Formats: sequence, C-alpha cells, structure tokens
Amino acid sequence: MRTIVHRHLGKVVAGAAVAVVGTAAMVAITLPGTAGADETGGSARAEQRAAGGGAQGAASGPGGPGAAVAPGVVEQAPAEGKKGTGRDPLTDDEIARVESLAVDRRMAAAAEDVEGDRGPQRLGVDLAEPAADELDDPHAPRRAVVTFYDYRADTLVTRTVDLDSGKIEATTTQHGVQPPLSAAENAEAARLLIADPLGAGLRADFKDATGKDLTSPDQLLLNSAVYRAAPGAQPAVLDACGTHRCLRLFPKVVNGPWIDTRHLVIDLSARKVAALDRG
Repeated sequence: MRTIVHRHLGKVVAGAAVAVVGTAAMVAITLPGTAGADETGGSARAEQRAAGGGAQGAASGPGGPGAAVAPGVVEQAPAEGKKGTGRDPLTDDEIARVESLAVDRRMAAAAEDVEGDRGPQRLGVDLAEPAADELDDPHAPRRAVVTFYDYRADTLVTRTVDLDSGKIEATTTQHGVQPPLSAAENAEAARLLIADPLGAGLRADFKDATGKDLTSPDQLLLNSAVYRAAPGAQPAVLDACGTHRCLRLFPKVVNGPWIDTRHLVIDLSARKVAALDRG
C-alpha cells in the first residue's frame, strides 16, 4: 500500500472507513473484490491468472486438479412486461407512469427541486404494502408509493397511487423528516462543494491523485449521510440542518482513493457550504 503525504484539507482515507479520524494523508485503497487492483489493471491481471490456470488444467488432463473450467452460460433475463401483477416488483413503465401521475399541476408549479427548477425532487418509487383486509385477496389493487422533497417548502411529500385507476389515494406532507439522499442530490452537493472556497482541499487532493482538475461531480463516486444540527457541534450557519436538507459527502476518485471531507457540511436548501468546528 502506498502512502503520499499532502498538506490539503480534503484528506484521503483508506477504504470505506470514513469514520476514522485521519491526518492530511492520501492513501491508495483496496476495496472488497479489487484486491491487488486499482480497478483497471487488476482485471487484466485476473484475466492473465485465469488464462494461466486454464493452461495448467490442459496440461494435467481432464478432471485433474488443474483442469480448465468450462465457460459459464449467461441466460438472458426474461422480458419485462409493461404491467406487473400482485406483488411483482414495479416495472419501468409503471414507475414512469406513477411518477407522472403523482405530480399534478399544482405541485409542479409550487414545488422546487434540488437545482432550483420547478417541480419537486423525486426520491423514490416503491410498491405499496396491501391493506390489512387485502392480504389474502389475489385481486387486490396494485399501488405505488412515491416520495418527493420540495426544496421550496423544505417538506417531504409522499403520495400513494393506484396503478390501475391512476388515482392518488393519499398524500402526506412532513417537515423535518430527512430520508437518505438521492444520486441527483449527492451530485448537486458535490457541485456546490467543488465551486466553493471550502472545496479547495478536495480539488487539490483530486489533482494530486489524478493530475487533473476537478470540475464535475461525474469525476467522483459519491456517498453521503444526512446531517442534523447538534447544539454546540457546528457553526450557527448550520443550525437549520434537520429542517433544511443537509449532508456530509464521502467522495471517492473514480478508480482511485477516497477523499476525506467529513468536516464539511453542504446545506442543499440554502445552497451553502460550512465547516464544522474541529475543536
């Protein structure tokens, strides 16, 4: 494992152990399933080893200890129908349809997504659980639950839609509820951080790791965690986190190391970046 020391604030930490407090160090990491590889060269070496194993097997004869393994057969996945039945997972067509049904004109005009555009931010679509009196009914209505976040009002909106009739059966609106963030929200948070002065360490460590400038979230693999205000643990600018949608990012260079930005919090509602007090 190679270790390169840097002076930047956006420190790189090993693997997924982002909870470990580190120094200003960049560490080339090994993730599960990529041992001995940097996610590019490793696959080539694996192929060479497989080829070598095949040669040995041929030399030892059929059925011997080093016998070559016949190539596997991959079966094509069955065609997905436009409409599922019963407790079948939602099809792509059903998801697209229920998303359009769940956002009526009023919501589309009043709500705002993570980029500030009209319409709510979609978080997810799931098959709804049947009602208690429908558990044994093979013809029970098939429903989907759609969740949105409205950045204009800082509210979580959940709608239950009957997939057969297209009717919105229920709507709930909650304040201060912060489910896991979507890929689009992670990307917007990274975009804000890259452009902010507090992202200087992230940009510098990225350049040290790749030799290139960091200009886009597409250059990173992103994980995140919702951040809620904790009295005395953050500057006043983050006091609204929990009501606002805030997060900490755990970015990883594509085919490279993790970069530690745990001390930085991105408030997506206010579109601001702040640093936590490390004292």
